[in-house]
Amino acid sequence: MKAVKSSSLINDLMVQDHLQYNLSVPQLVEKILSRNEGILTDSGAVRATTGAYTGRSPNDKFIVKDEVSNHIVNWGTVNRAIEEDIFNKLLGKVIDHLKEVNEIFTLNGYAGADKKYRLPIQIINEYAWHNLFAKQLFVRPTSEELKSHEPEFTIISAPSFKADPAIDGTNSEAFVLISFKQKVVLIGGTEYAGEIKKSVFSIMNLLLPRENILSMHCSANVGTEGDVALFFGLSGTGKTTLSADPYRYLIGDDEHGWSPNGVFNIEGGCYAKCINLSKEKEPEIYNAIHFGSVLENVTVNDKTRIPDYDNTSLTENTRAAYPLENLDNIVSPSVAGHPNAIIFLTADASGTLPPISKLTKEQAMYHFLSGYTSKLAGTERGITEPEATFSTCFGAPFLPLAPSTYAEMLGEKIEQHDAKVFLVNTGWTGGAYGVGHRMKLSYTRAMVHAALEGELNSVETITDEVFGLKIPLHVPGVPDDVLIPRNTWTDKAAYDQAAQKLATQFYENFTQFSYASEDIKKAGPVYRPE
Repeated sequence: MKAVKSSSLINDLMVQDHLQYNLSVPQLVEKILSRNEGILTDSGAVRATTGAYTGRSPNDKFIVKDEVSNHIVNWGTVNRAIEEDIFNKLLGKVIDHLKEVNEIFTLNGYAGADKKYRLPIQIINEYAWHNLFAKQLFVRPTSEELKSHEPEFTIISAPSFKADPAIDGTNSEAFVLISFKQKVVLIGGTEYAGEIKKSVFSIMNLLLPRENILSMHCSANVGTEGDVALFFGLSGTGKTTLSADPYRYLIGDDEHGWSPNGVFNIEGGCYAKCINLSKEKEPEIYNAIHFGSVLENVTVNDKTRIPDYDNTSLTENTRAAYPLENLDNIVSPSVAGHPNAIIFLTADASGTLPPISKLTKEQAMYHFLSGYTSKLAGTERGITEPEATFSTCFGAPFLPLAPSTYAEMLGEKIEQHDAKVFLVNTGWTGGAYGVGHRMKLSYTRAMVHAALEGELNSVETITDEVFGLKIPLHVPGVPDDVLIPRNTWTDKAAYDQAAQKLATQFYENFTQFSYASEDIKKAGPVYRPE
């Protein structure tokens, strides 16, 4: 894919006297505090807030449509097109804006832990805390690598620059624009740091498949015997929590590539949800938050500077960004072999999906294409309570190519490496959201361990009449009655109604995949139209 960089404008910016280049973590912390961008907490982590934008703003994300992207991007409601002229004008305005601010911060890094496939990136930030966030999230070059680092993509973030939709052609004051031709991501009008992270992921989701590498929205870890596990799921389903396991070694918590050689992390850090975080329930994540970490939108006591992780007054989408090395059990570098087990995570707010079930290859493809979960409060603007959503490949907002590209690659790799696939519901049990309660993390951990250790390979199962899923009748450490969702409901008729409603939603969503084989189509829930 040929590309043209916006080199003249960016090069002009990079020679400005107020440019702060590749500052260390302590230097960035000093800048954040002196510029009043954040406060220091009792653990040494920096806390920053993001104002009105406390989650991604998908309606403000666009891909520049030009001769490079026109015939490879899967255009539609997710991949929205914007004209090249609009991008160029905004790029000029943002760079003029950055020339006038007191300081700007830049760093060089990589996306991709595998040196054979990594992408050199340059990140330019208006805010020091965003620069620290990026330093902790992406793969850092060594001092030797930094000398020869030549960025292929540049990400520019200028939160205080607000677009005028009537003049600039955007949807609102906020914008996230990706140009594959000029190899630039332009972010403005939003302080939410997650836009930086996910824009790089979107880039990799176009570039990696073109090298025969499956890019995946998943976490990954590896056992002491070298057995690799993938955890697919949208934000809030438990990828970070479940992959940070004291008995296994973390490869990464959110984004990976599956190459002909195995799995590698796209990032160099973690962006963990902090809602209800405690040392008792999630000690690995809790203990990873210390000096150099960034807390985003976490409420902090003014006097003691102790974070209140249970407080949702700013948002439920509270976050912590920290480098992988803050965790004890990690793989370094973040690469491993081919997966033995694949876990699809869903936070089902209807309370009708089993807490764990075994999938055939066809069921795996069905549920991967469906990508069902309940979108949780705070992960996007305007979401105040869980609502059902289907996100193809568990990452549709970040996939520039057609869904079939990723799904077919996964199917081939499952078959080639005989990976076992499980669907795990980390959502509600005993009733729907508002009636039932969230599945206990201890139960989910026990089920995942049993799956990864092969304890469910030959266990007796029962087939769910609505969803067609094979449910284990016994899992060590989990009460048997928890495994069958209908048994946990007091009102059985209400369960039957809710289950059939969800089955119908699955059926209606899957009609978009007309190219799927009949075996895959039949692997879904039983649809009984009224």
